Order: sequence, then C-alpha cells, then structure tokens
Amino acid sequence: MGAMQNNERPLSRPLYEALPWIYILCGLAALAGSYFHPHRGISLALGLPGLLAVLFGVVVILRRRDYRQMKANNYLNSDSAVPPKSDD
Repeated sequence: MGAMQNNERPLSRPLYEALPWIYILCGLAALAGSYFHPHRGISLALGLPGLLAVLFGVVVILRRRDYRQMKANNYLNSDSAVPPKSDD
C-alpha cells in the first residue's frame, strides 16, 4: 500500500464534518447513562468519559470555525505577521 497523498482524507467529507457532533451526542448519552445508573463506580466510569467527549466535541467545533475564518481572511500563508487591514 502506497503513501497517502496530501489531498486525500481517510474519512468522507460528511463523516468528517459530523464527527464533533457525534462526539457531543455520545458524550451526552454517556452523561445521561451515568446520571440514571444506580451504581456509583459505573456511573463515574460513564460520566467522566462522557464529559470529556462533550468537551472535545466543542473544542473541535470551535477550532474548525476559527481555522476556517482565518483561512477566509487570508491570515494563513501571508508573509506579514500583521493581519491585513479591514475595509471599514
């Protein structure tokens, strides 16, 4: 098997875009399961990963949004460290 080229992704675009939401939904399901589970140890074992999954999903969504905004504003690949002036 050869090396993957730079423009290829291991996941399809719809799945790639849905991953943060899948993390959040799975995390919320784990948190709900931990809330309703009667045993304290299992509840903790469900709740902590659930909280981390929700947090990770939100972080991924925010990082993607910021990266896309920087890319749209042409901050990436510019020679200057100073952001371009706005048209205001």
